[in-house]
Amino acid sequence: MAYVYLARDLETDGEVAIKLLLPQLAGDPESVARLRREAVIAMRLDHPNVCPILRVGETPERPMYLVMPYLPGEPLALREIRQGPLPVEEGIPLLVQICQGLDHAHGLQILHRDLKPENVMLVPDRDAAGGVRAVVMDFGFAKVLRDEPGLNKLTRTGVTLGTPEFMSPEQVLAKPLDGRSDVYGLGVLAFEMFTGRVPFEGKTPQEMVLARLKQEPLRLRAVRPELPATLESVIERAMARDPADRFQSMAELSAGFASVTATVTR
Repeated sequence: MAYVYLARDLETDGEVAIKLLLPQLAGDPESVARLRREAVIAMRLDHPNVCPILRVGETPERPMYLVMPYLPGEPLALREIRQGPLPVEEGIPLLVQICQGLDHAHGLQILHRDLKPENVMLVPDRDAAGGVRAVVMDFGFAKVLRDEPGLNKLTRTGVTLGTPEFMSPEQVLAKPLDGRSDVYGLGVLAFEMFTGRVPFEGKTPQEMVLARLKQEPLRLRAVRPELPATLESVIERAMARDPADRFQSMAELSAGFASVTATVTR
């Protein structure tokens, strides 16, 4: 949907990232609306574990662009490709940070709705646990829970948005969503982070989507028996089919992941 360029801000002389809508999409009202919506939503965010938007504008040729802080590092997806499933002691601090960033977004009534390894940036930071800071990116599919004219136009027609492998059952069914849908998505991301695979089997993303509506997810320790039972329990609760059976907030899920750290380091 967009190119991302490394640039220098002439006013501050600092490095920034510019997200520029692809020229072929500049005339597509839905693509323009999605990028504009991402800007409007992300400009509200102010937390070290979410990526804000600094500015939004248009080029003389009229393609839209967003200006974001430049984050040195790599996406979680690339880290997994390079080294395979993450060790527990490396993955848990990242998950706690993601929870904290999403808890901030949820406090502003913003749901992410597209959690996946490609949308988490890992940034070197000596002040963060493990020396790495997790930053949640791309709020292009985000939903504002408050009814604000213009912001949720793209999602009021019953269209299901998100990445099929990480979507909650209620998201698949286009039902009303709350923060527990992101809890589910982060549970799937955590499962994938520690196993290298998603918890539902299928030959296509569509089959995986149907599987989560009818089947129980794979057990974490069926894939990696050496992982802690406490971690399996936390991830299974996060991925409960019924939202009432999940952690009810990102703060609760963060505490669940933190308890695994205590178990591992004891």
